[in-house]
Amino acid sequence: MTKRDVYLTEAPLDEALQRFFSTLEARGMTAPLEGETIPVDIPALGRVTASPVAARVSSPYYHSCAMDGIATRAEATFGASERNPVTLRLGEEARWVDTGDPLPPGFDAVIMVEDLVEVREDRVTVIAPARPWQHVRSVGEDIVATELVLTANHVIRPPDLGAMLAAGVTEVSVRKKPRVAVIPTGDELVPPGTPLSPGRIIEFNSRIVGGLVHEWGGEPVLHEIVRDDYEAIAHAVRVAADAADIVVVNAGSSAGSEDCTGRVVSSLGELLVHGVAIKPGKPTILGIVCGRPFVGIPGYPVSASLACELFLRPLVARMLGRPAPRRPKMPAVATRRIVSTPGVDEFVRVKVGEVNGKRVVTPLARGAAAVMSLVRADGLIRIPPSAQGVEASSTVEVELSREPDDISNTIVVIGSHDLTLDLLASHLACRYPGLSLSSAHVGSMGGLMAIQRGEAHLAGVHLIDGETGEYNVPYVERFLGTEGFALVNLVHREQGFIVAKGNPKGIAGFADLTRPGVVFVNRQKGAGTRVLLDLELARLGLDPGRIAGYEREEYTHMGVASCVASGAADVGLGIRSAAAALGLDFVPVAKERYDLLTTKAFLGSSMMHKLLTVMRSNEFKAAVAGLGGYDVSDTGKVVWEG
Repeated sequence: MTKRDVYLTEAPLDEALQRFFSTLEARGMTAPLEGETIPVDIPALGRVTASPVAARVSSPYYHSCAMDGIATRAEATFGASERNPVTLRLGEEARWVDTGDPLPPGFDAVIMVEDLVEVREDRVTVIAPARPWQHVRSVGEDIVATELVLTANHVIRPPDLGAMLAAGVTEVSVRKKPRVAVIPTGDELVPPGTPLSPGRIIEFNSRIVGGLVHEWGGEPVLHEIVRDDYEAIAHAVRVAADAADIVVVNAGSSAGSEDCTGRVVSSLGELLVHGVAIKPGKPTILGIVCGRPFVGIPGYPVSASLACELFLRPLVARMLGRPAPRRPKMPAVATRRIVSTPGVDEFVRVKVGEVNGKRVVTPLARGAAAVMSLVRADGLIRIPPSAQGVEASSTVEVELSREPDDISNTIVVIGSHDLTLDLLASHLACRYPGLSLSSAHVGSMGGLMAIQRGEAHLAGVHLIDGETGEYNVPYVERFLGTEGFALVNLVHREQGFIVAKGNPKGIAGFADLTRPGVVFVNRQKGAGTRVLLDLELARLGLDPGRIAGYEREEYTHMGVASCVASGAADVGLGIRSAAAALGLDFVPVAKERYDLLTTKAFLGSSMMHKLLTVMRSNEFKAAVAGLGGYDVSDTGKVVWEG
């Protein structure tokens, strides 16, 4: 039977950090690395000085004329005025100079050419006295030889290059970049570009981790994929430890039958922590192998990234002699309740926006494998072990991964999902650089409530009224009232059954969903698609309890299409463009109006004006039409004002 590891500990985060770094410090493994000498040039930017940098020459190293004009002796101009002009003989009492020229011997001042009132071939006239050392840069005015230019452990910036070169310094000693070996493990992994088959996964985590190491000032050393085998992983770790300052193994850190990283660490050194009370990232391993710090990170990308942020980033910083940089933080209001697991530090990636002067956050997909949450996130919130989550409308602290100024230039869209929102965001960013659109998918009713609470600029809605058959307006009037709001059409679109190619289960109508052997995938409560489904089931007298999969929910049309494409479901209700995107078949059911709900105040704003300009452009409409299943005849039109 294959040996199965177990967690030796599940240490609280602060305890894990303390145990790891105190042990490394006691062994001298976090000391700043020694220096290496490099030229003072562009590649030196971002490097950390290993020792103080002193000036070798003064700047300027001679008395330098700071203006175009004449050099003279200040005392020769004393008493000069408009009533008593002073004339100076060129050659003896004055000489012509240009900016940067050495100050001629015997002179101590420069008079700008603009202040000369009469210029003749052999003399000039002035009407104001010059001060000693006027318009003269004296030796060492900027830098004095032997003066400290940069301290040790200083991150070199563009002005620092200039200062060092001006001080005669052409080479500088900088900390060696910590070499971080990244070893991806897993029998299921294949290199990027390899043809895929079921059970094969593209290996990309090493690029994420290596990119983070590079961003933090280290030197990533990427290892080839290692199979799930104790001896193979142990050999790779030994080789990596000989050539690197830090060893990172990706995956194999959990307690599965093929997870052997913990045993490797124990056999090659010291296992300090196996399991940290964080989410995501619980299976993190911390230890020492072959005299090198070791970090074992989980295989899922979100977990891996968080483990690197918490444990690898401060380690790289210490080896560079620097504190781990802190990202800017800001308070914001949660747009909806965020549940968390008691007893662990939970980290949630969020979108951030500013609506009516109030910063708001919306949580992104929280699966440890959701790499797109890393791409879309504006920041991160930490929910402590003692909390039961975050209540809607409560204030949280966000650690930003974007610049604070970017937040105020973000249009926040919360509500129903549609593929054209991503297209709109792309066209907006191209036409108006610096302006962005952020969308979070919580369903039409969730978007309606976000507008009501003032937590979104726009809400995507497609809610059909069962009595009138009208879209959106009855719901807005019922929940928000008849004044202060407006609906702008984004698209008319086709809703229908997303089925596998060839429609093997013969899905033709809603009654077919109740047939034995048909597995359905649903949208979440509050989604307009879910409202349409439930209305049709009620109209036909069909019991939802007879539909296999009715309780399984996805938050986007692409999520529904993906379930069908993977074979996890036979059918789902969604839009034609989602089916087309994954090469699936589509059985049309209804044509619906998908609108953007907003306030009249935002409708008149400059940001909305720019958004409407993009929506009404021929380029955007053509791109939408190319997706299939859309009618753009009303795109960008205000279809209702309360």
